Amino acid sequence: MATSVALTGATGFIGRRLLARLVSDGVQVHALTRRVPAEPEDPHIRWVSGSLDDTTALERLVAGAGAVIHCAGAVRGANDATFRRINVDGSRRLFEATQRQGCARLLLMSSLAARHPELSWYAASKRQAEQQVASAARPAVTVFRPTAVYGPGDRELQPLFEMLMRGWLPMTGPREARLSFLHVDDLVAAVMAWLRHSPAGAPADGGPFELHDGYPGGYTWPRIAAIGAAVRGAPVRRLPIPAGLLHGMALVNLMLARGLHRSPMLTPGKARELRHHDWTCHNDAFTRATGWAPQITLEQALGDRRQWAVD
Repeated sequence: MATSVALTGATGFIGRRLLARLVSDGVQVHALTRRVPAEPEDPHIRWVSGSLDDTTALERLVAGAGAVIHCAGAVRGANDATFRRINVDGSRRLFEATQRQGCARLLLMSSLAARHPELSWYAASKRQAEQQVASAARPAVTVFRPTAVYGPGDRELQPLFEMLMRGWLPMTGPREARLSFLHVDDLVAAVMAWLRHSPAGAPADGGPFELHDGYPGGYTWPRIAAIGAAVRGAPVRRLPIPAGLLHGMALVNLMLARGLHRSPMLTPGKARELRHHDWTCHNDAFTRATGWAPQITLEQALGDRRQWAVD
């Protein structure tokens, strides 16, 4: 396994969890951040001040790294340009810096949304970032497409699970839609499996590799409600949100965000993602390549509030 890793997104939800795991395993981490901590958290971490817009900072970040893990990205935005600037242009700059510094391997953390770029600005930007590195011979590039990731520190799915455990389930998609989830610790374990895998022969380098918690066929909304009811020991009431209402809420939220110069999560594109009928996926390819398998089911995580509540 690489003894030094360059990491973007180290202060984000997934990145923080991954950083802690890398450090605990004795890996030296070069971590990109806009704000360097006043005191280093750990001697295994070297903070690099900068952003994905800063080519010089990216050069410093990847210099001497045996592997590069790109977790940074925009999940909120009021226009297509925001997502392209961060997710597409930022990924390109990092990839080019990785090439110039001669790093052997790069992991691009994409999203299952990239499977359907027509749905949203976010999904399109993730697909475009993948396409930029798809034909590279050097460095060896692996693309992960995790589904909806949750766990300690998550602020996007946490409100849904909070309501579920209070007995209410807002259904933003059709009743028959199939969803999938992935606990952040299982995603971190997948990254560690990728790091341990030698690039020689490289069956694990490439992809894109879809990742989820292994629940067969995905979760329907009624199934999620049933899991919540079993965990809390009391009924869960489903609250269907009509497509027209969801779309209207998204439009209003987008206009308000633009007026206030904020980055919204709920936009018309996000509404289309939420209404999509099939977010199931398969782990088979990555499991065959590395032996990785998810360990945490949604029911297990909901049974232990520490697994999904905000820190």
